[in-house]
Amino acid sequence: MTDRNLKGKTAVVTGAARGIGAAIAVELATHGADLVMCDVASREAAARTIETIANLGRPPIYFQGDVGNRAQMEALFENGRVDILVNNAARSIRKPLLELEVADVERVWAVALWGVFHCSQLAARRMVAQGTGGSIVVISSVHAVRAFPLSTAYNGAKAAVNHMACKWAAELASARIRVNIEEPGWIDTPGERTFHSEDQIREEGRKLPVNAANSIRMFGGWILQIQTWPISAMRRSKLESTPR
Repeated sequence: MTDRNLKGKTAVVTGAARGIGAAIAVELATHGADLVMCDVASREAAARTIETIANLGRPPIYFQGDVGNRAQMEALFENGRVDILVNNAARSIRKPLLELEVADVERVWAVALWGVFHCSQLAARRMVAQGTGGSIVVISSVHAVRAFPLSTAYNGAKAAVNHMACKWAAELASARIRVNIEEPGWIDTPGERTFHSEDQIREEGRKLPVNAANSIRMFGGWILQIQTWPISAMRRSKLESTPR
């Protein structure tokens, strides 16, 4: 039987105010982890998730910061223990190639690419210093390998973080730090609803094998399951949920 008790472990989840990140944070806290929530949103915007976790008897630390800002992330990881890092924060600007501005690409890559690099490097340094191993999870996307239109910057960032994560898994294995990639298919999230109406989400969801867009609620369970794998047996994997 796998042990899902995360008591004594500290988990940092980026983009944790709502959506997928919130679901992951709540699931990890439910199983005993101490949570550090990082999000660019205000504490007030994250109040519902903070309250949910606090009601579990484990009030989280909330750090308002931009993962694309190196100095802010250095402040986040400067002190305290880190056993689990979930790189969930992302940004997407959807435009045709011919209409993309360089600034659009830079804004997406600052979060979806550089943010993953900053947090993973800083967390890995803490984990190595602690000497007890750890887990780094990269929330990627099926967009990393599937040529969906209008997502040049986002798709490119996700392909890049996949390759970086694979290299980190090889480099960090001797320190007993596991690196895993999760590639969600189409998930019904607040972010996705900025691009699609309720009717569009319902209609497109019917085209999937499961007849609907995936729910964010299942996400926490996937990330929790990764934490039960022995580090020595599974240092790197790529999980792909239902593709769009």
